[in-house]
Amino acid sequence: MVARRPNRPASPLFRVRPSVSDELAPRTSIKYSCPQGHDFSVPFLDDPEVAIPAVWRCCQHGRESERSDGAEAPKPKPPRTHWDMLLERRSIPELQALLEERLTLLHKMKGVRQIKR
Repeated sequence: MVARRPNRPASPLFRVRPSVSDELAPRTSIKYSCPQGHDFSVPFLDDPEVAIPAVWRCCQHGRESERSDGAEAPKPKPPRTHWDMLLERRSIPELQALLEERLTLLHKMKGVRQIKR
C-alpha cells in the first residue's frame, strides 16, 4: 500500500502573487468571426512589430475564423536562401575564382587532368 500525503496548502515559497507595482504589457483585443455564426476576441501584444494573424482557429468548433475588422495579415518576407547569403559576402567573380581554385585542388588530389577551357 502506498502512503499518501495529507492535503496541504502549497508552501508560501511557491505562491506567486503579482505586486501592486507590476504592470501588464499593453494589449489589444482582435475580434474574429467564426463560420458557425459567433464572434470571439483574442488578446495580442500591442506592438507594431508583432504580426497579428488574419485567421485564428475557433476554440469551440476548431474551424478557421477570419478577422472581423477586415484587416489582412502582413505578407511575410521571402526566406533567404544559402545563395542569397553567399552573394551578400562575395561577388560572382570572387565565387568563380574560388570555384576554379577548389576544382584545381580537387583534381590534383584525385589525379585527374584539369579540364582546359
